Amino acid sequence: MPHSQLLTSLVLAFFLNQTALAETVVEIHPSDLQQVRQMLQANPLTTTTDRGNIVLMRLDDSQRQLLQQSAINFRVNTDETLAFNADLAVRGVGTIPGYACYRTVEQTYADLADLAAANPTLASWHDIGDSWEKAQGLGGHDVMALTISANSGTLGGKAPLVIIAAMHARELVTAETATRFAEHLINNYGSDPDITWILDHRIIHIVPQLNPDGRLDVEQGDLWRRKNADVDWCPTDDFGVDLNRNSSFAFGGGGSSGFSCDPTFRGPSAASEPEIAAIEAAMVNWFEDQRGTSINDPAPADTEGVFISLHSYGQLVLFAWEFDDMPAPNKTEMETLARKFGYYNDYQACQDCLYSAAGTTPDQAYGEYGVAAYTFELGTSFHQSCNAFENTIYPDNLEALVYAAKAARRPYQEPQGPEAYSVAIEKPLGEAMATLTAVVDDTRFDSNGWGNEPVQTIASVVYSIDVAPWMAAGTAMQPVDGTFDNSVEAVTASIDTSALAYGDHLVYVAATDSNGNTGVPTAVFLHVDDVFFLGNFD
Repeated sequence: MPHSQLLTSLVLAFFLNQTALAETVVEIHPSDLQQVRQMLQANPLTTTTDRGNIVLMRLDDSQRQLLQQSAINFRVNTDETLAFNADLAVRGVGTIPGYACYRTVEQTYADLADLAAANPTLASWHDIGDSWEKAQGLGGHDVMALTISANSGTLGGKAPLVIIAAMHARELVTAETATRFAEHLINNYGSDPDITWILDHRIIHIVPQLNPDGRLDVEQGDLWRRKNADVDWCPTDDFGVDLNRNSSFAFGGGGSSGFSCDPTFRGPSAASEPEIAAIEAAMVNWFEDQRGTSINDPAPADTEGVFISLHSYGQLVLFAWEFDDMPAPNKTEMETLARKFGYYNDYQACQDCLYSAAGTTPDQAYGEYGVAAYTFELGTSFHQSCNAFENTIYPDNLEALVYAAKAARRPYQEPQGPEAYSVAIEKPLGEAMATLTAVVDDTRFDSNGWGNEPVQTIASVVYSIDVAPWMAAGTAMQPVDGTFDNSVEAVTASIDTSALAYGDHLVYVAATDSNGNTGVPTAVFLHVDDVFFLGNFD
């Protein structure tokens, strides 16, 4: 071993002894991975970073000593070691060992069932199918979905947003992101104006654990497991089917393997796995068929629905087609929405920046139903530290998911338009007149170098009270500087509240640019109190 490595190991070993930390995270080259596995007779418990140029392994004291005695080059990663042991030290009941922020399958199911039971007018928790082990009578799990929508405030149907997670078992951040998004929606209904109108006018289906059997294997220590639990294929520990190659649309194409031990093994036939059969059957009920049968048929401009499959890692927003690098008929519109997501999570928005993958669920959603369909590759690791998840990955992607819910009514139109933010109302107590202000912006796009989105000047801004702007004509707001001549404008309006009932009202603000694109609305609560007058009562 090089002297510098030995010194680093000795220093860290001393530090670990002083702080009673349990394990060390080391970096090795991927070419040494199999040799290290055989030597340690254990799978690595943290995975590749930096596009596969480094493998992180979590080792106990005895394993680290064996590695030090070998000829394999490695380096201790102090930051990851501290992060892992900090997570381990605070691990609570119902979380994955070593990762205090990620709930187990059972805890996820229990928490979401309780959430639905406590909020029956907002959510339902229901079975949409079986895992492979459940289908075989070997225990296993139901594949569960949480459906979220308010029972009031809506005329007509509700546009759907579908989010699925944990298709690949080792991708820890995905299930927790989906679960926390569900909790955020329900816990903020009635107090957050945007969440309130979203649940009044949208229906959101969340499948937090599409591969529960595989995730359970991860919880029990097989942290590299990607595929499901189907042991009929591959006689080694690499058994299972890659569920993200098993969907019916474009099944069997490039980026999928027919060799059962490969990580991208597509299975024997389209939708052969019960988990994929479950999500495809659910899509029939969740989406309207809005696209023709030809590969070149675009979905209409007024298509409803957004589909997002959460994966890790890569910091990417990918959109159809995934099976081929040819442009999808609605590529321009899907790219615009992807760049809007990129504004919030700071990810690259692109179609062909990764690799081809035939048989994916986004291609199924877009190909069969025409809905705007995406893969979010969250973070920088399969086993992301809780520090990164809590402080960056979840908060950034929460904003992107909220925008997805807003855009679900017209995903091919509204993302082209301006957004309103900093929406506020000032109404002095006891007075009838209120002042509404906002900033409207047509520039909120980010593709991280994968192209630029057209930007226009603001043409008009309207507000509406208690009625969504797409359902009734609004009242004009005025530019603060007197003229609509920029792509970002501050706007204002005076609202006479004397005819409004006492209590809270939703005020929506929506903007239109010079190309006629109207963006998603942003809302604020207006509280109307009893107006009273002080003066001479002769």
